[in-house]
Amino acid sequence: MGGAPHDALTAPAPRASLHPCYDRAAMPDSRPSVPDRFYITTAIAYANSKPGVHTLYEVIGADALARWHRMRGVPTRFLTGTDEHSVNIAMRSAEEGRTPREFVDEKVALFQAAEDALLISPDRFIRTTDPDHVRSAQEMVRRAHANGDIYVGTYEGWYCPNEGFRNATDVAETAAGTICPNHPDVPLQWLTEKNWFFRLSAYQERLERWYEEHPDFVQPDYRRNEMLGFIRGGLEDFSISRAGAGWGIPFPVLPDGSDARRPDGTWDPDAGTIYVWYDALINYITGAGFPDDPALFARWWPADLHVIGKDIARFHTIFWPAMLWSAGLEAPRHVWVHGWLLAQGERMSKSRGNFLDPLDFVAAFGADGARYVALREVAFDRDSDVSWDGFLRRYNADLANDFGNLVNRTVTMAGRYLGGERPAPRPAADAPLAAAWAGALRVVEEKLDGCLVNEALAALWDFVGAANKTVDAEAPWAMAKAAKAGDEAAATRLRDVLGDLLEACRLVALAAAPVMPGAAPRVLAQLGYAYPWAPDGTGGPALLDELAWGARAGEPGTLAVPTPLFPRLEIEAADDPAETSPAGAETGPAGSGPGRATASTPA
Repeated sequence: MGGAPHDALTAPAPRASLHPCYDRAAMPDSRPSVPDRFYITTAIAYANSKPGVHTLYEVIGADALARWHRMRGVPTRFLTGTDEHSVNIAMRSAEEGRTPREFVDEKVALFQAAEDALLISPDRFIRTTDPDHVRSAQEMVRRAHANGDIYVGTYEGWYCPNEGFRNATDVAETAAGTICPNHPDVPLQWLTEKNWFFRLSAYQERLERWYEEHPDFVQPDYRRNEMLGFIRGGLEDFSISRAGAGWGIPFPVLPDGSDARRPDGTWDPDAGTIYVWYDALINYITGAGFPDDPALFARWWPADLHVIGKDIARFHTIFWPAMLWSAGLEAPRHVWVHGWLLAQGERMSKSRGNFLDPLDFVAAFGADGARYVALREVAFDRDSDVSWDGFLRRYNADLANDFGNLVNRTVTMAGRYLGGERPAPRPAADAPLAAAWAGALRVVEEKLDGCLVNEALAALWDFVGAANKTVDAEAPWAMAKAAKAGDEAAATRLRDVLGDLLEACRLVALAAAPVMPGAAPRVLAQLGYAYPWAPDGTGGPALLDELAWGARAGEPGTLAVPTPLFPRLEIEAADDPAETSPAGAETGPAGSGPGRATASTPA
């Protein structure tokens, strides 16, 4: 972010001797076919107010992907956190009579509470105020300076207090004036100030080569094409510092190239502060150990996957690789760009007030239900229009009616007809459901590896539907009646069918565990199985081995008393938020209102 320098005379041509990175061949991706580790990150959230479901959606998705890898036995590192330096935060805290640190501490606690409620399991929750992150950001600036990639120039242009410097192509002209499309209600400021600039234009050719040699670097493909088109349109240098901003990481270099740190350990305020991307983006390498722990960094960098929103794709897929190359570091291996949550066609955002509170979300649906409906109802590769009623219908249809009912009636029938003994499933060759499972598992694995979580869940629930159809077609209650009358063939078939259905319940619970980590152990307990993984998905056997049909067929077991997993919810009519909410209050999506979800008819 940040426009090209206004004064071109302050942008000297790069000295070839200082640029060992521009034309260096990209390091090959030498990962084995079975990964020996998986490092996944989310964008860090702006800590200026309470979080919304639209903000945490990517965190829920990334957490599911992290758990999928952990449960498969892949050493995994998952990073999320908060972005805490901005002029807007300094202004907001001053208005409230508090220090910026007090302000962000309060907001960060809200994010952490929401993530805890949603069962998010990061290996680290990073804050840009963390001391090691300060060191990391300053080291990256020093490396860019040593490589001749930053210089002092004059910025003149628009500045959004919520997002930063805006190029002419990043603002929109409306009847009300020039606005930031992402924050239309926040007045823009016109600034002229001397800043440090990063020489992005020098990396034009290398970025084009990188995209050509790594066609899967940005996914989905249409996002890659958007970014490649932006690169080919010509790259401008961007600002990496702010003058006169007291809340931020001190810029470590003075305009004459000398160290900005004084003999007493304080920083010269005339050096300014590090601005936005040389602060926020650096968190990904800080979280991997840079620069304090070289061994840890060598283990985890480059990142395997950055999960980000489409509004910051350019900075992660163009700015970030160039910044890393300038410092002599590798670019991330993959960047996944998801879309926005929309409410009646309008982007959900805190500034618009049309967002869902994550704690209300969990209170209504439970942690597992909230995670499921978010990842099933919202596509992970494009924008999705959502509503409270849509989430409620999805919960009732998929969890209460389909899966919850399948588990409940299967365990109930097996307990009643077989005295609580858990029958083994038939061999895969003899079980029609086994063939359906093999096809479903192939799709689930392919879609999760491809970050299409919603499509993986759709395939898994197609199998749930097949299992429910088996119940209806086989009618175990009729076989039980015949068996009770002495029909041995009916008794044998009853055990076979119920064994297959119990196996279907086991397999679905385990395959869905990355999305519903709290429900999986409860399902297995009802089926009489232990759940060998830790709460974060580590420590158990390889998940794909456990997802083989009949993987536990030789183990005797006793079923537990069936317990409802997902009570059906009814929504009571809610007053129109526009009529009941005070000015500025936060509500659910326009026209929907959260209402009150109440349980009924347990499944």
